[in-house]
Amino acid sequence: MLNKAWINDWPELLPFFLSLWHDFLKEPFDTMPRGCEKLYMRVRELFFGFKWFEVYDFLEFVVNNHPNKSINERFKKECNSILEEEMSAYRFVGNQIVQITSEEEISEIERAMESPVETVRVHLENALKLMSDRRFPDYRNSVKESISAVEAMCKKIAHDEKATLGKALDEIEKQGRIDLHPALKEAFSKLYGYASSAEGIRHALLEEKVSLSLEDARFMLVACSAFINYLIAKSSKAGLDLKRSP
Repeated sequence: MLNKAWINDWPELLPFFLSLWHDFLKEPFDTMPRGCEKLYMRVRELFFGFKWFEVYDFLEFVVNNHPNKSINERFKKECNSILEEEMSAYRFVGNQIVQITSEEEISEIERAMESPVETVRVHLENALKLMSDRRFPDYRNSVKESISAVEAMCKKIAHDEKATLGKALDEIEKQGRIDLHPALKEAFSKLYGYASSAEGIRHALLEEKVSLSLEDARFMLVACSAFINYLIAKSSKAGLDLKRSP
């Protein structure tokens, strides 16, 4: 039976179901059942015929398109709880379902995705989407986006939108407003060098010999997210306003 509150919300949810029917299920509008109960039962029937990856696609679509954000947040928590109970290798991270089960790693990524710098958020969201595509994952460009997120954060702190990551890190160190640990600076300079080298990512996007796996993309996403959170915390201590334009 349908939840009574859900029926009462039908006028609000109609645009969502129109999008679900046409954009996700790829069904023509003139075949959409009339009335919420008939539509619900048809969507339910289709759902239980999905392949495993289509179920995850469906859950992602719901979270990214349902109009009520508070319901979406509760829905993601419930999904993660059930995925954990069922010992699934997947969890919601932000609004994407990815192959990450560590609570610590999920927390690092989600915190970084709340960065006050919009370009950082955009790069991290892209990294997640590229890594989590269950049919055509793009680990190479996911790694690139993760590093670009760190680069965007460093550019913001250095007040130099044209700087490379290495130059931005040098400028941050030179300014002296943030106590950047030399070992961390060196580590991320080397990661940037890896991503820019002939055997890396940025200048070899079309090189088939470059083989990257889920583990590579996941490591870079978690490591870059942790470094972004570190820079945010250091900036806050230094009294820097990351929301303000340079």
